[in-house]
Amino acid sequence: MGAQATYEQEAVRRSAKAGGLTLNYYEAGPEGGSVLGGGLPLVMLHGGGPGASAWSNFGRALPHFSASFRTLLVDQPGFGGSDKPPVEGNYYRFAADHVVALLDELGIEQVHLLGNSLGGGTAMRLALSHPDRVGRLVLMGPGGLSLNLFHADPTEGVQRLMEFGAEPTREALRAFISTMVVDQTLVTDELVEERFADATAPGAREAMRSMGMSFFDPASAEDGLLWREAHRLRHHTLLTWGREDRVNPLDGALVALKLIARARLHVFPNCGHWAQIEAAEEFAEVATAFLARYH
Repeated sequence: MGAQATYEQEAVRRSAKAGGLTLNYYEAGPEGGSVLGGGLPLVMLHGGGPGASAWSNFGRALPHFSASFRTLLVDQPGFGGSDKPPVEGNYYRFAADHVVALLDELGIEQVHLLGNSLGGGTAMRLALSHPDRVGRLVLMGPGGLSLNLFHADPTEGVQRLMEFGAEPTREALRAFISTMVVDQTLVTDELVEERFADATAPGAREAMRSMGMSFFDPASAEDGLLWREAHRLRHHTLLTWGREDRVNPLDGALVALKLIARARLHVFPNCGHWAQIEAAEEFAEVATAFLARYH
């Protein structure tokens, strides 16, 4: 990936208070701040599958992005090393408000946001609610914004996710992870064990259940239908999609591409939901070039 550094996870781990919660995050980058993208830091927000975390989603991408940007990989509430409280309201708004609180705590006024799946929904909600805090957006198969025009709901990936929630076994987790990628050699025993440990850690199952219910409870579900608000977004937005995505299929990009005034779409061939892993080099190059245009 043209990386200029490598990082041990614990060496770049940080934590800070954020709106009454403690959020875990990882930080690396040039001394003095970002050298591209108008000097803004880059915050990366992970997806929401079992055992997901900032490091599992983006740890391998950190060397590339931190070569040019002050980069923060944030464990969203309920995931990784962050606190796991019950979700209040819809998860996207709940998480976005705590990410803003984290930025306040760190004295960061404005950032670029890069979000994958669930993290894409959080990034979108943050940009809608706090437009002055965001420079540019990179959204990877984003939740809430993706509207399946042709595929049935729930999609294959979401079905496997719900099956793991009902019966959290290693076999169910492997079935879920297998829907994330085209290249099945990436679904290793080591990955399954790592994600299973995180998915069954104290408080993790309860946190995932609370997150999931925020999208089904009538009192909060509609707040998660971000595609209905897409026309309000004024930020330059890069939509990225794996052509073979089985979680948020490619047809889900079409409404967002039409409604977001400054949106463009990049599609990775032979790639599933984890473009940052399965199309790592191309994803890093495309995202960096897009963010670098911000002045």
